[in-house]
Amino acid sequence: MATVSKDIPIHEITLRKYEKPYNLKHRDLVKKLCLSVGLLQPGDSRDIIVDIMHVLLNARKQQKHLDSEEVRSLVIDARKQSGLTLQGVASSNVRRQLKRLRDLFLVEKIKNNYRISEFDAFSNIFEEKIEKYLLATVMERVKDYIKAVDDEFLK
Repeated sequence: MATVSKDIPIHEITLRKYEKPYNLKHRDLVKKLCLSVGLLQPGDSRDIIVDIMHVLLNARKQQKHLDSEEVRSLVIDARKQSGLTLQGVASSNVRRQLKRLRDLFLVEKIKNNYRISEFDAFSNIFEEKIEKYLLATVMERVKDYIKAVDDEFLK
């Protein structure tokens, strides 16, 4: 039997609500953001995405572009300083995680260098690219399916 189509989403987003960020600093704050936007799963020990985002946020202060190997090197240093394992620091995994950040419009790639999108504040990036663009289009499509179900089953 031939497959006619696959149920592969065009885009998907996971959002979670946590307590307000009282007394969270640096890596813990970035980790909670990653959990909140679905980049990290609760209880997941493979949290290299947190360190990659943390490195890019620190680079934003100097408006510095980083290539994937610079990101990897800085992540290794940060994980060693924090006493964390070096699990997940392979170059291929760092590039894959950077792609995930790009897919969420948080990070952009210019030539072979990465930066927080336009070195902008996350609040602006979230509002403009996720809330107004991505979330709006996802909600619109879900509403299309809701209407189609109503049309089909309320006949």
